[in-house]
Amino acid sequence: MKNSKSIRYSIGILIIGLSAVFWVLLLLNPGNIMTIKHCHVTVEGPSHTSLQMLLQMNPISDMMIGWVLMVFAMMLLKLIVPIQYIYERSLKRRRFWSAILFVFGYATVWIVVGFIMNAAILGLNLLLPKSYYPALMVGIIALVWQFSPVKQRFLNRGHDHWPLAAFGWAANRDALMFGVMHGVWCVGSGWALMLFPMLLPEGHNLAMIIVTVIMISEHMEHPRFPRWHLSFRLKLLRIMIAQTRIKLKQVSDLT
Repeated sequence: MKNSKSIRYSIGILIIGLSAVFWVLLLLNPGNIMTIKHCHVTVEGPSHTSLQMLLQMNPISDMMIGWVLMVFAMMLLKLIVPIQYIYERSLKRRRFWSAILFVFGYATVWIVVGFIMNAAILGLNLLLPKSYYPALMVGIIALVWQFSPVKQRFLNRGHDHWPLAAFGWAANRDALMFGVMHGVWCVGSGWALMLFPMLLPEGHNLAMIIVTVIMISEHMEHPRFPRWHLSFRLKLLRIMIAQTRIKLKQVSDLT
């Protein structure tokens, strides 16, 4: 029991550390990979020429690198519990490999979605360069989606724990599929929230931090009956406020 708690704690610390590294890279924005570079639209409006210029200024490879950094920075903390589950239910010699397969399956889903998201981002920036209207539109969709029963179903499924075989190919398959399905449920619940910061001409770093708090908070909530429900699911924020109050009270008592 003590060893199990130690493993869970170590996994949590490791993932928090990795997430911090990705956040540093994300905020440093090396090579401006998180910034859409705009080109002047031709007189006739959006055209094949302006699209080619936009693609030359924003290579898909750079945009995908930025997307992967964003996914790992914002989503790694959501993987602490599933990876702890894998370690507790896998043979010792398979734990690390099963966790890698899980993360690979999860990341693959987000990478596939990233191609679609980046195509949408480029298209919207071609039609409405440096405009806040696309972000406003997606923000409204995200707000409606946030309270919908469909999103709650995705969040509920995100708490599912895939049964894991102990040996051989079956164990590899189960770990990989656990990651894939966990990715599907995460995409279903958070696609609009993830897209919103990427469409902002300015302030996307702050927006990413806020969205991350929201997404981690809603992942910490218990499953609920799917229905329209006016709740922002800010459990993480409530915990942070409660911990801050406790610390302030301790400091006050000492003085």
